[in-house]
Amino acid sequence: MTILGIPVIVIAIFALAALGVGGVLYALLYNRVQLEEQSGKRLAAIGSRSSDSKGRKAAVERLNEGQRRRKQVTESLDDLEKRNKDREKFITKPSMKMQIKQAGLDIEMRSFYLMSAALGGVLAIMSLVAGLGIIYAPAVFFAGAFGVPRWIVAFLRKRRMKQFLDEFPNAIDVIVRAIKSGLPLNDGIRLIAGEAKEPVRTEFGRIVEAQQLGVPTPEACMRMYNHMPIPEANFFAIVIQIQQQAGGNLSEALGNLSKVLRARKQMKNKVAAMSMEAKASAVIIGALPPVVMFLVYLTSPEYIMLLFTTDTGLFILGVSLVWMSIGIFIMRQMINFEV
Repeated sequence: MTILGIPVIVIAIFALAALGVGGVLYALLYNRVQLEEQSGKRLAAIGSRSSDSKGRKAAVERLNEGQRRRKQVTESLDDLEKRNKDREKFITKPSMKMQIKQAGLDIEMRSFYLMSAALGGVLAIMSLVAGLGIIYAPAVFFAGAFGVPRWIVAFLRKRRMKQFLDEFPNAIDVIVRAIKSGLPLNDGIRLIAGEAKEPVRTEFGRIVEAQQLGVPTPEACMRMYNHMPIPEANFFAIVIQIQQQAGGNLSEALGNLSKVLRARKQMKNKVAAMSMEAKASAVIIGALPPVVMFLVYLTSPEYIMLLFTTDTGLFILGVSLVWMSIGIFIMRQMINFEV
């Protein structure tokens, strides 16, 4: 029997020979193939463990870096808190010389005291000319020499701080744009010192002068709080201090600070608008006695002049003035909201 002309016996012999050779080769190469598979599995396991080890190492490094930065920020805040406590002793109750500087006045203390004494003397003389007894002249001199000048300084100081708050967020925005455009922080501060409105320009000019004398930028910014004792100036100095010690995106931090300052300003305006009715009532109540006195003087001058020409009337007028001052002070405290 043949298949394609080839005897079946021959085909069977070749098939058996091929099967035998294949069996021999499989027996010889099986161990080697198994060893290669095992070594491949071990290499893959080692590679996965290596990649897992690198990932864990990177995660640990990131965690350590975050902890290190948090520790630096915490230490910076603790240091700033200690320094602020030391400064608060002088900022909350500044001397008269510091108040004059904070008010933006360039007056020496000797000149201030001379002008105060001159004002007190002028008011005392005017009281004598107006017909008040000589016994009241010392009180008028004391009020004119010690009360009125300090009230004027306090008024100018408060007005200057308000002007600073109105312009300060705009100055921070300019610094943020300068940093985003590639300029360093010092150039942004110099730009404010030369182009901003008063009194922001003067305060940043002091920072530039301190830098020229070798004072570090964070320390120079901290000094601004001495001449402008408001929380916003302290916030700015703290942001600069933390960024210098712990690093970070300064433009983003200052941008957030600008948003916070504008939000505080909006809140203050909202509180002022909501308390306007109470303030108007307080003004009307406080102005009512002088208005009534003036109207009575217009209708019956002889009746009201007894308060100014007799000792009893002057005594009643002084007591009434004291009680009115106490009432006005209490009303002012009731409608004075701090934000």
